[in-house]
Amino acid sequence: MDRMTPLDALFLEAEDEEPGVSMAISSIAVFEGPAPTYAEFAELLAGRLPLIPRYRQKARQLPFDLGPPVWYDDEHFELDYHLRHTALPAPGGDAELAALMARLMFARLARDRPLWEYWLVEGLQDGRWALISKVHHCMVDGVSGTDLYSVVLDPSPRPRAAVPDKWSPQAEPSTFGLTAAAVGQLVLTPIRQLRLAVTGLRQPRNLAYRSWSIGRGLWALSEALRPATRSSLTGSLSSSRRYAFGRAEVAQVKEIRHRLGGTFNDVVLAAVAGGFRSLLLSRGETPRENSVRTLVPVNIRAPGQESIRDNRVSLMLAKLPVHLEDPVERLAAVRTRLDELKTDHEIDSVALLTELARREPFALIAPGYRLAARFPQRSVVTVVTNVPGPREPLYALGRRLVEIIPYVPIGSTVRTGVSILSYCDSVAFGVTGDFEEADLAVLVRGIEDSLAELAAARPSEPVS
Repeated sequence: MDRMTPLDALFLEAEDEEPGVSMAISSIAVFEGPAPTYAEFAELLAGRLPLIPRYRQKARQLPFDLGPPVWYDDEHFELDYHLRHTALPAPGGDAELAALMARLMFARLARDRPLWEYWLVEGLQDGRWALISKVHHCMVDGVSGTDLYSVVLDPSPRPRAAVPDKWSPQAEPSTFGLTAAAVGQLVLTPIRQLRLAVTGLRQPRNLAYRSWSIGRGLWALSEALRPATRSSLTGSLSSSRRYAFGRAEVAQVKEIRHRLGGTFNDVVLAAVAGGFRSLLLSRGETPRENSVRTLVPVNIRAPGQESIRDNRVSLMLAKLPVHLEDPVERLAAVRTRLDELKTDHEIDSVALLTELARREPFALIAPGYRLAARFPQRSVVTVVTNVPGPREPLYALGRRLVEIIPYVPIGSTVRTGVSILSYCDSVAFGVTGDFEEADLAVLVRGIEDSLAELAAARPSEPVS
């Protein structure tokens, strides 16, 4: 039995407080044909289950928030429940695949089962097929979720042997046992906090620096929490979603960053800014400097920790420069803003607060999560995630993985989310929107066009 971190638990609490919101993350892995049979698909997954213990565990919340939710073995685990089989209607193109994704991600994962599903999808164009993985955000973040592909799939066309399975589920813990264990942890909390304080006092310079970093980062965050300019991008959510996606090439993004400067993340964020500018203009609205503030998750894992199945992220709150017409100026503005946020220690302060939350009684933290989920915020307009995927080709049952298309959930008053994932030489960006956002294709096309403009631009010449 494992306990969730407070950050993991946040996604369960947020889902509980928002009817019609699913906090599952997902991606579409598209393979060369022919599609395997369901039996072959099930055999492949069965041979990898010992490598992913969480796939055979359920989540359980404790009474009165005495402790964070726990993971425990599902004594009645059934693989067939988690493996689904469907096919696209003709012609099996991007539009049909996107519509299927929107329908699948609308439904919440059942809490009385392990929190994941895999869908085998047949009927894609050119004889291809897809694997849609749907996993609750309390289990993985973008990096650890993407790493699962390296666990489930093969590095060569020759399939690996199934992993020996000696799994024997532990008995489900009783409510009394869970409560007693949680109370025991609460009793030890003051001792742990005292040890932490003593450790800090023994290193006064380090304590002073970290306190200064937190203060500076929190000040930067407080400035970013000012309401964004009202636009059609914010508002209440319905219980249904729309989804669309586009593509680019890694080489194109790298060429832009080498010629115009910045990081890979800077370039794709600048392209997203261009997409939102196009969307606002198409709606007859004027893009303003404070129109689109985005939450940008930041991976804080140390190298080699990609396979740890939990959430290890911090965040930045950045204004996308949608008010700038020139794409080169947009890229420069993104670079400047992200550099400022890093200098202000915004990432460090959020990461440290997350770490401190692990040492506090969960009964004090959980109500804050629920209050934040209920409160109709106006500062964050969208979320943009950028996850580096596998750099080498992967295979399933001898079929080559062609591309991975990501999906990010949305909640609160955030009506649009953009997820970016690179695999081998390709980049895919998935756009999640509320069902009322019927023009997601404008945003997708705007991102693609913005990248094309950056690719054609020169540092010294403005682009109209």
